[in-house]
Amino acid sequence: MSKHIGIVGCSAEGAALCYRTICKEGTSLLGRHAHPEITMHTFSLSEYMRYIEKGDWEGVADLMLSSVSKLAKVGADFAICPDNTIHQAFDLVVKESRIPWLHIAREVATEAKQKNYKCLGILGTRYLMEGPVYPAKITAVGIEYMIPEVKDKERINKIIFDELVNACFTSE
Repeated sequence: MSKHIGIVGCSAEGAALCYRTICKEGTSLLGRHAHPEITMHTFSLSEYMRYIEKGDWEGVADLMLSSVSKLAKVGADFAICPDNTIHQAFDLVVKESRIPWLHIAREVATEAKQKNYKCLGILGTRYLMEGPVYPAKITAVGIEYMIPEVKDKERINKIIFDELVNACFTSE
């Protein structure tokens, strides 16, 4: 029997993609029309941004803890969060969480190490590219990393917040 997965969403697009991916992978592992039990909770991205833009990771953690509490109450065995940026609050969250979490950057670092990657590029929001989430996990397994130059970071950040989180994809 599969575990009940709790998804703590941040952006609607990221949470929906995570849900669809779990269902698709579940079918390939569990058989036709089968996937694990999944429950998702997400506050509006605007709620998260209110804290992210101020660098208030305790505020982000409070939202994540509220979500995971709801997921635990409905029976989730563990939680995942498909949003890289809010993992900056992860250490604050896991201390208080009633259920275990998977850390997205730890999973990436573990997989990269198994595949013998020597260097990884970190792309994401400005908050992610300038934050400790991936560098800490990647260097812990002996892998180097690269981040874009400042002007490229700003362009990537703009594309994410103006397009990707709104499911708007331009030809550029």
